[in-house]
Amino acid sequence: MSEKQEINGVQTAFRHSGSGRDVVLLHGWGQNMEMMSAIERHLSPSFSVWNLDFPGFGESEEPHDAWGMEEYTSFLSEFIRHNRIEEPILIGHSFGCRSALRYAAENPVRKMVLTGAAGIKPEQNSSVSLKVKGYKAAKWVLQKTHQDKALEKLQDRSGSEDYRNAHGVMRQTFVKVVNDDVTPFLKDVNCPVLLVWGEFDAAVPLAMGKKLEQLLPDAGLAVFEGDDHFAYWHQADRFNRVLDVFLKEDRI
Repeated sequence: MSEKQEINGVQTAFRHSGSGRDVVLLHGWGQNMEMMSAIERHLSPSFSVWNLDFPGFGESEEPHDAWGMEEYTSFLSEFIRHNRIEEPILIGHSFGCRSALRYAAENPVRKMVLTGAAGIKPEQNSSVSLKVKGYKAAKWVLQKTHQDKALEKLQDRSGSEDYRNAHGVMRQTFVKVVNDDVTPFLKDVNCPVLLVWGEFDAAVPLAMGKKLEQLLPDAGLAVFEGDDHFAYWHQADRFNRVLDVFLKEDRI
């Protein structure tokens, strides 16, 4: 059964179960706490597990205006402070990893497990770069000439699936989030980090996982062969066994 708290002005849905060291579960973009439920059930006999819906997802309210990663990280920090969570273990997927990394760069964190972690900007090849420039130019013209319907069609046609599925303040939020780069924060993340990646992750390619492993001070990478961006979900039993090894010393 979920509860609600007001965190940074947003009614936030979450579940809390178990006792022991605190674990905070951070879902990906367009998802909700149910995507982390297998982890929650597995860990709650030995840990105090906090499973939340980020603002704009699941049962939580949308932010009142467009948020970027500074606001989402501030939200995570306040949720942790409000619930008197100390030195948490953070487990995140994709978008949730952005907040985890930023938080861990500035606050005590015992360990992190990040799967399909978004946050490092990919290098664009020349054809992609030209396409982006063309889109921005067309968008600028339509905005300046107040062609709102044409602008909406351009955005719906040109954006990613996540962008097309977002509306109102969450579409603006998505633009801010995907343009954020966590690279400057990585050197300040001092806790042990386990990275779990699907071999054929198309949303955040394995090369990004390898780069994170290099840039983080204390990180190791586990690859789930033949799987994609949702490897942790498709192979939940395997993922939980990996968690058991990594968190062995932290159980009550």
